[in-house]
Amino acid sequence: MLPSKPELHGSVGAVASTHWLASSAAMRILTSGGNAFDAAVAAGFVLQVVEPHFNGPGGDVSLVAHRAGRDDVQEICGQGPMPQAASIDAFGRLGLSSIPGSGLLPACVPGAFGGWMRLLREFGTMRLADVLAPAIGYAEKGFPLLPETALAISTLAPLFRDEWPGSGETYLTSGPSPAAGSRFRNPTLAQTYQRLLKTAESASSDREAQIEAAHHTFYQGFVAQEISDFLASGPMLDATGRRNSGLLTGEDLARWEPTVATAPSRAYGPYRVFKPGPWSQGPVFLQQLALLEGFDLREMGQGSADYLHTMVECTKLAMSDREAWYGDPAFTDVPLDTLLGEDYTLRRRAMVGDSAALALRPGAPDGRTPFIPPLPTQDDAEPDSELMSQLRNGLPTILRATTAKADTCTVTVADRHGNMVAATPSGGWMKSSPAIGSLGFPLGTRGQSMYLVEGHPNSLEPGKRPRTTLSPTLVLREGRPFLAFGTPGGDRQDQWTLQFFLNAVEFGLDLQQSTETTVFHTDQVPASFTPHAYRPGVLVAEETCDPETVEALRRRGHEVELVPAYSLGRICTAGFTPDGEFVRAAASPRGRHAYAVCT
Repeated sequence: MLPSKPELHGSVGAVASTHWLASSAAMRILTSGGNAFDAAVAAGFVLQVVEPHFNGPGGDVSLVAHRAGRDDVQEICGQGPMPQAASIDAFGRLGLSSIPGSGLLPACVPGAFGGWMRLLREFGTMRLADVLAPAIGYAEKGFPLLPETALAISTLAPLFRDEWPGSGETYLTSGPSPAAGSRFRNPTLAQTYQRLLKTAESASSDREAQIEAAHHTFYQGFVAQEISDFLASGPMLDATGRRNSGLLTGEDLARWEPTVATAPSRAYGPYRVFKPGPWSQGPVFLQQLALLEGFDLREMGQGSADYLHTMVECTKLAMSDREAWYGDPAFTDVPLDTLLGEDYTLRRRAMVGDSAALALRPGAPDGRTPFIPPLPTQDDAEPDSELMSQLRNGLPTILRATTAKADTCTVTVADRHGNMVAATPSGGWMKSSPAIGSLGFPLGTRGQSMYLVEGHPNSLEPGKRPRTTLSPTLVLREGRPFLAFGTPGGDRQDQWTLQFFLNAVEFGLDLQQSTETTVFHTDQVPASFTPHAYRPGVLVAEETCDPETVEALRRRGHEVELVPAYSLGRICTAGFTPDGEFVRAAASPRGRHAYAVCT
């Protein structure tokens, strides 16, 4: 374990996010009288500016929010649906058996803006101008470019110059690729924010009416029109190696609204854990907790072979159920109550043996027959260039053999009133879709996670939400606010955050220490992103894992793969001390730019 920084404590507010500028923007909102929800929105918009390789206005966001004085948590779904023109037959007519991971075809309705607006309108207190000001400032005046963003731009520069001119206008404004640490600006994005704000303020002097007007302007005004015109302007190169047009229209944007609902939850000792619904992978965390409740984890010991084996085997069972049963509840009957029920859990827990299971083993809730479609095959020959290799991979990261994969962003905030929020924004990243030059951002590509076969909960249908990996978490302790946390990491989010949570509640580590232990995960379940890779039996662990533990796991049948120390995940967390006297926060040292602030 690294020499630990302290767990931060304060009296006004606590913030942790995947970028220090977002965390500082959120703290400025808190110290100016805003609440946790106002602060999270400000941080979310800053992340769109300073981490454009991982998220943007054209992407999506998953949120869980707890209002002070209440005993529940609300989920806000900022995952937009697929276009009405998107169908299995439509992709079949293009000669495709899977949805490509880049380009215009996988674009959904952008949900991030609507999700943040819903949080601000119903949970926040500040005006739109207040929470947009930091993002507008950084987009207009500039910010120090992260090395990861600089790498993405330099690698993709030929694509931006030759095939995606809007991306060239947005990211190559100075000609050659910008250097890491240089001042980078996105004046077009600043103008988009400013125009949204001006339209909103012209519509009304009322706070909530302004926020509603901004939503309307994005989804039915000039932003929707620019998106529609861009998609109608012609095909663009994508992962197929061909040029395809998009299916999204202005009508798709106009009919969408983010939803708010009570978040699914499960008790774990004195804690109640809340997650987004099965339109995300969030309930996997709850299923894992249910399974693990029958094991004495403390007796096993944190980091022992017994502990890692049990954790991974329970994850395989929960994730297998995700593959068979999770999807948009508006289109499919997800048997979530049964999946979290005691009888079902007891039967599933009995399947955890002494050796590593090497196959997906979904359950049969209520006697229903599980169905996991065959994995999609690549529609075209192997890529003939590095650029096409990048486009074929649906994750936002630039492929490098020595680079650990990380993606997405996280924001967590707690305030002195007892409010808490956790958000995981992603999508609309620069690698996977051409930027719209007149707006300063690209669209998302979440559609790549859907199946082009009939009869699965995550099968493509017009207007259906693709199942997202975005999975923030909130925890109440004996009915009082306790923790908000999340991490980047695609399909692995609910493995890494589970380890963090158990470090804190089972093994007594403080929040900062809980982010710094050896992290591990299984790669047995197919990834949601193209090329949907999976590796049966593989257990990935950071090289800080005890060698005796590694050998014991190999004897149990795990194929242990060691990766560089402190390379998996970027846990961010904010919450309250057990006595409720102070707010507290921590941020993982991984990735180096996640940052926690308390005051």
